[in-house]
Amino acid sequence: MEYHKTKDILHVQQRLGHRNVLSTMLYTQLVNFESDDYHVKTAQSLKEDEELITAGFEYITERDGAKLCRKRK
Repeated sequence: MEYHKTKDILHVQQRLGHRNVLSTMLYTQLVNFESDDYHVKTAQSLKEDEELITAGFEYITERDGAKLCRKRK
């Protein structure tokens, strides 16, 4: 699940305590990335930012004064 969330194999290797990345890769073969669908929302104010973060959205970037956030479906 951590690899599905971060897509960082070295981070997962460290979290699992594996000495060899090949051991970690055995587990990550079970991850299905076909369902990488997100809900995307924008925030224009600090209050909207707070509501999105509380709802589980993660900040991605800012464009034209709006903050873009996403959350897995």
